[in-house]
Amino acid sequence: MNIDFSGQVAIITGAGGGIGRAAALALSAVGAKVLLVDLARESGLETAAQVRLHGGTADFVAADVSQPSEVQNYVTAAIEAWGRIDIFINNAAWQGEIQSLVDYPVEMFDKVMAINVRGVFLGLKYVLPTMISQGRGAVVNTASLGAYVGTRNLGPYTASKHAVLGLTKTAALEVARKGIRVNAVCPGPVDTEMIREIEAAQALGSAAALRQQRAASIPDGRYADPAEVANLMVYLASDYASHITGQGIQINGGSHG
Repeated sequence: MNIDFSGQVAIITGAGGGIGRAAALALSAVGAKVLLVDLARESGLETAAQVRLHGGTADFVAADVSQPSEVQNYVTAAIEAWGRIDIFINNAAWQGEIQSLVDYPVEMFDKVMAINVRGVFLGLKYVLPTMISQGRGAVVNTASLGAYVGTRNLGPYTASKHAVLGLTKTAALEVARKGIRVNAVCPGPVDTEMIREIEAAQALGSAAALRQQRAASIPDGRYADPAEVANLMVYLASDYASHITGQGIQINGGSHG
């Protein structure tokens, strides 16, 4: 496959690390200009520096994706810089605390939902009108294997990822006749800072031992690399996926059918 996004513009939320940073590098490698969005300014600027180091074009906007005005601001920044939005990687998320449902703080539940669900909703709400006016575009939301299965002590995160998949399916139906596709990637464990924080909170003993145990339970014996998830995002954003919309695509080493 020869994917060429030259002249196209991508917005990536949660671009400061992990899957978001990998997506920024992968999209810029095939020619896209990337607008990077993250609440953590230093991490977002580091991603921008890495993109430029590899010859890409990147701008950075600090934003809280749960706030409408800040989402509108990053959309405006992309339009003012480059005049269009072709690809939207709606990726920002947070795992929240690792607690049983009966012990889970209500305010923490609300924060997980604000970032993971409200943030995805607001991104769709404010990016899709530009794509509709263009008559084309591709959205890739980041869900999770947690959109299909439950995990002990990660109830709000699991619920939020089920919701992301629901928003994906609904948005896809609403824009299917407008030249826009909306899909979600649903990774199993990915080797990121987020999974390390989850393991540290869940481990009764060594987090490394817990990781080894979980990796051994995956048919191919390992966690995904963020670049592997990013490659799937690039494919779903490309014309090679032109008849794929409204789907949650799992990438999990065969661990869930």
